[in-house]
Amino acid sequence: MVMYEKTAEYFGQKYKDLPEGHLLVNLGPSHPATHGILQNVIQIDGERVVEAESVIGYVHRCFEKLGERYDYNQFLVCTDRMNYVSTPLNNIGWILTVEKMMQIDVPARVTYVRMIISELSRLMDHIICNGVMGVDLGAFSGFLHLFHHRENIYQILEKLTGARLTTTFCRVGGMERDIYPDFQKEIKIITKGIKPALDEFEELLIRNKIFNERTAGIGGISAEDAIAYGFSGPNLRAAGVPWDVRKDTPYMLYDKVDFDVPVGEDGSALHRTLVRMEEMRQCIRIIEQLIDGIPEGPYHADLPHSFLPPKDKVYNNMEELIYHFKIIMHGIKVPPGEYYHATEAANGELGFYVVSEGEKTPWRVHVRRPCFWYYQAFPQMVKGGLLADTIATMSSLNVIAGELDC
Repeated sequence: MVMYEKTAEYFGQKYKDLPEGHLLVNLGPSHPATHGILQNVIQIDGERVVEAESVIGYVHRCFEKLGERYDYNQFLVCTDRMNYVSTPLNNIGWILTVEKMMQIDVPARVTYVRMIISELSRLMDHIICNGVMGVDLGAFSGFLHLFHHRENIYQILEKLTGARLTTTFCRVGGMERDIYPDFQKEIKIITKGIKPALDEFEELLIRNKIFNERTAGIGGISAEDAIAYGFSGPNLRAAGVPWDVRKDTPYMLYDKVDFDVPVGEDGSALHRTLVRMEEMRQCIRIIEQLIDGIPEGPYHADLPHSFLPPKDKVYNNMEELIYHFKIIMHGIKVPPGEYYHATEAANGELGFYVVSEGEKTPWRVHVRRPCFWYYQAFPQMVKGGLLADTIATMSSLNVIAGELDC
């Protein structure tokens, strides 16, 4: 309440100080085009944006503080609720960080499945971003055209994890359960169907004259400014910087698969959309290289002190019962030290900085979430443009409120 009063007082003063003929308008926090509870106070002169100021924190849920109380597997539920459009990418980023802390080598089967799920999640995220980009500019058909392919991916996640949105995918040392019998077959059907659908979507929306005129040269940013602001992911690559964590600091098996890093030129809304379009094709390319090569073997490492034993063994074997009790009551013990690990999430570099004192919970957790860094550039990107262009700019940035506020 105090924060609200201070914000109202601050913007009330700004309203009083407005030059003659200027208008102060709110884009959000309750606006369909903000895709979440985001507030932008925009000063306009006619239809031209003179100044903009972003207000964040409406969805802040203290996840980093909760990380000091949750054990290393429990914190997965917080990562579910960051970028909720591609949840498994958050889950895998956190688990890889903990496994790095504990120097755990997981079986090859686990790595293959994690990579496949990562790329399917990236596909889902980009389908939403580019589809909703069209909706925000008045083109609904493209969004619907790809949506059933996203639904097919959701059904795979549901069979694999039991959930569609908050998947809590993986555990420290492996996966909660093994893949189901038709896993590979169903993924091949999805990749086969989505290839022509992407071409059709491109014809339907991306090459549409109105869409091009609404996005070309809009909300652009230079490579130098993008780097200075801390951009990463598709938004950085659209500005002409070929940085991709999967290529530049490889993890899992990304240095063993062949894929290209699409790069734009002017960092505009159009180029951000085009980069994501090509990234979807590269996702399929990576999946096709992995899907037939999933090796046989266990779905978790041999870690009785860290990985919960199967329930049937817990009920019938004293040793497994003891391990189960100790993991639940005493947690996973991580060596003391400071650790950082980054992965390439759908929006860019997702990093987890963790300080451990050797207890069952971290001493400190900090999340480097991509949205937080590039959203701060929004006022600069829209300044001098038309009010209508702020919608295209925000939509193409793909600001996810849950990831932004954390």
